[in-house]
Amino acid sequence: MAKIIYEVYQNQNEHSTAYGKWYGRVKYLESMNTRKLATHISEHGSIYTPDVVYGVLEKFRSCLVEMLLNSKKVKIEGLGTFYTTLECKKGGALSKDKFSISSNIEGLHIRFLPEQTTEENISSRQFLKQAEFVNIDSLLKKEDAEEPEGGGDDNGSGENGGENTNGGNTGGGNTNGGDNTGGENNGGTGGGSDTGGGENTGGDNTGGDNNGGGDGTGGLDKD
Repeated sequence: MAKIIYEVYQNQNEHSTAYGKWYGRVKYLESMNTRKLATHISEHGSIYTPDVVYGVLEKFRSCLVEMLLNSKKVKIEGLGTFYTTLECKKGGALSKDKFSISSNIEGLHIRFLPEQTTEENISSRQFLKQAEFVNIDSLLKKEDAEEPEGGGDDNGSGENGGENTNGGNTGGGNTNGGDNTGGENNGGTGGGSDTGGGENTGGDNTGGDNNGGGDGTGGLDKD
């Protein structure tokens, strides 16, 4: 099962009411671009090459933006719905006649609402139930425990790996066969928010509460 890696962090904002409290946030392993995603898809039993998949994804992206700019919502079954919202400037217009895009609109946002049908519900609460979480600290401790001690070479850097520098018969050219009568082992042990007029669709808020400085990832916002 896939795992969500998270870390626990402390709120360091002295002006926050949550100062000093501890929270969790996702620790990302990498950011996959379109090319990497296309390769991943092609390796999952697909009959299409990465280049073909990449072409389809690029066409999907351009057509999605086109539809959104034509005042349409785009629903991808099993994934969710993309739509746009307006962000209005604070204060609003004094009257309907005085309202204008240039004076009253701050931005146009792309939003995403996860699928919420019974069969393929990936809203925030259901997604939480599907995930398995792993604390990054436990992974680091496991890696440290698996590291071999020493790692010495023939020069005596590993545990019990030091050469015998004193003992043996060194006068007759036999450096290995003599008995170790006084030599010491020199080897070491090693180791070592849409704030204005954004519409409220009533759907699930995928961003979650940002309790005390956590990273809010509430949907796709391409400001």
